[in-house]
Amino acid sequence: STFVEGRCAIGIAPPGCWKSVFVNTDEGGVAWRDRTNGDWGPVLRDENGEALWRPTFKDGTYAEPYRLKPFGSLEVIDRETDTLVECGPNTCPKGEKIKHSNELPKDDRANRLVDSPHVGKWINRVPFYWSGGYGQGIRKSANSEVKDLMFEFFSYVNSPITSVDDIVMPSWLDDWRYSQLASYERNYQKGGWNYDAWNEHQRVMKYALSNDVNSALTLQLPGVLLYSRDVMLDQFQKYVSGESDMETVKEETIKGWKEATLVYGKINQLDSYRATLGLNELSTYQKCTLHRQEMDAIDPAICKEATDNSTTIIIVLCSLVGAGILALVLSFFYKRYKSFQAIKKAHEQLMESTLNEATRCLQQLDYPLHLIRADEFVNDKQLTQHEVMRNSHRLTVLDNIKDVDAFVLAGKHVVFFSHQWTAFNHPDPGNLQYNFMVSALRELAKEKGWNEDLKDIFVWVDYSCIPQANASVQNLAIRSLAVYASSATYFIVCAPDTHHTDLNDVCDLSTYQRRMWCRAEQVCHSLRNGTGGMFLAKGKPGAFEFSPVQSDLFTESLRVFHGELTCCRCEHKGMEMCDRQSLVVPILGLYGELLRAAHDGFKTGGDVSAVNAFLSEVQKHQDDVFPEKFNRVMWRKNKRVVEEVVLFGDLIERMRERIKKGTMFVAGERGFGTESTKSSDFLRHGKNDFIRHGSLPEEAEGNGKGEDVA
Repeated sequence: STFVEGRCAIGIAPPGCWKSVFVNTDEGGVAWRDRTNGDWGPVLRDENGEALWRPTFKDGTYAEPYRLKPFGSLEVIDRETDTLVECGPNTCPKGEKIKHSNELPKDDRANRLVDSPHVGKWINRVPFYWSGGYGQGIRKSANSEVKDLMFEFFSYVNSPITSVDDIVMPSWLDDWRYSQLASYERNYQKGGWNYDAWNEHQRVMKYALSNDVNSALTLQLPGVLLYSRDVMLDQFQKYVSGESDMETVKEETIKGWKEATLVYGKINQLDSYRATLGLNELSTYQKCTLHRQEMDAIDPAICKEATDNSTTIIIVLCSLVGAGILALVLSFFYKRYKSFQAIKKAHEQLMESTLNEATRCLQQLDYPLHLIRADEFVNDKQLTQHEVMRNSHRLTVLDNIKDVDAFVLAGKHVVFFSHQWTAFNHPDPGNLQYNFMVSALRELAKEKGWNEDLKDIFVWVDYSCIPQANASVQNLAIRSLAVYASSATYFIVCAPDTHHTDLNDVCDLSTYQRRMWCRAEQVCHSLRNGTGGMFLAKGKPGAFEFSPVQSDLFTESLRVFHGELTCCRCEHKGMEMCDRQSLVVPILGLYGELLRAAHDGFKTGGDVSAVNAFLSEVQKHQDDVFPEKFNRVMWRKNKRVVEEVVLFGDLIERMRERIKKGTMFVAGERGFGTESTKSSDFLRHGKNDFIRHGSLPEEAEGNGKGEDVA
């Protein structure tokens, strides 16, 4: 009622509860509606025919509700000192800077609001999943008719049409999957949302559902409403109304919570809470050690008995341990020797396995290559998410290496765009990089004499061609990134001058070159193709520059593993490994092919001067190009740990030995495991015709237009 009467400026509730406020009316704005008949009825009006309630700005213009990111804290608990410390990139790795209004995207209506007094500070936002504890299930003991009925009900509720309609129209359901947010035209427009309302809603929801934010679930304890509603809400209301100050609220809340704990019993709540987390109940000894006062309040005899039993057990164990120490000492050195031998053997097996995997990874795709036809890419007016492209059947899919070879040999041109993301959750919020990509496509077509309709040109760009919603499938595509980049006939670096909307940093060619993934894409392409088909699109809005890549750019790119990574900036919290480690196999494989091309050319007298030039440049900087080790920062048990991790180790020397002995084994998509195809059939250095993975047809020497076949 306070919101309807215009007395409430901010409401905090699940999105599902606010849909009736967000959806447009026949008047073109949001207003309260009559739901008497159960349907989405007419606008409620007063005796003069005016809408009963419509939020407005001071000038009387309609103020459509604005969806915002959740509030947060400027401080966070330091687990080592148990004190509050100021948020920053290290203390709050999933936090963000509070922005000035002029730093926000143009379509973000928050730029009309008064700036926060905390602009520039780091804030730790925490989306609250209020319905995160809900679940549905079918009891095993239910009869078959009930099971069938409930299964059909679940299938109905989760069917695409039902689930999409339910979250679009006014209902208690929130969005819970990315596909429900993907398209304005498909469902939200039909549900009465205008474009701006949907755009804000999906932007905030994608932020809250992503893996890059904190999250909070409902407290799953017996009597949770006693803590939150009866104690906390009561004190909060007193503070808001001015009846209490903050210190009184704190004292009364702590007092109320302690009383609530006494009502339900701390030990009972501990057992229940551990069960909700999937943890076993603490033993009696552990409870007595950690919560002796509460256990004694239940029954003083429990802990006394547990202590006496523990003392007896300790005496017996000490006797047994003393008898076994001598045996342990005698076997220690023998086991240590056996352990050393086992570790050495395991290391050898790991190195051989890595070499085999490096060779294999270039001969097959872990995830199909997805491409966009260039004319459709130009008409899209923006970078479009992979799932939207896939669901609208606008991607060309090449399932294996043979398909990629045949596709290019048929005269199709594949243009690989390499760029940096200018926001945490979107690659190009300002659309500047997309505009530069379109201009680069047209310049390349003009230079190569291609048809202006661009129908034989196909584009690869990460946001559209790699899955974004499913992390497992996305990892498969990332593992195939080396093949994607090396298979492209042309490679364009897109690095205009722009801003990172979340970090407020300038993004340009220099920041692009510092990113490890950007360097990796360049190296994966150039190690196979050379730099003849690589171009650079840079400049400022209105000052587009397009030119071939210069050799000094490639020299810097060779130091792939010294590039910057987001995972390292976040100190690998919640991660098992660094992204640097995932690139060892594909880079090693490409280097092996380059080595073998030079070796084969030396034996046959072929012209491999371009290959040798690459190898010479790599060898000058081998320690930088292929670091043996690196220092990795990790967090374990809330402690920051710096550890030395093997990266390439002696893999480069082992690969060279393999090449000399001619034992570069491949188990690829072309058939059974054999010695891999000639490197001259894989690499394209120094050739006017583009030789692909397999063979080069005789007719592929030209296309009759004086052009190289790409």
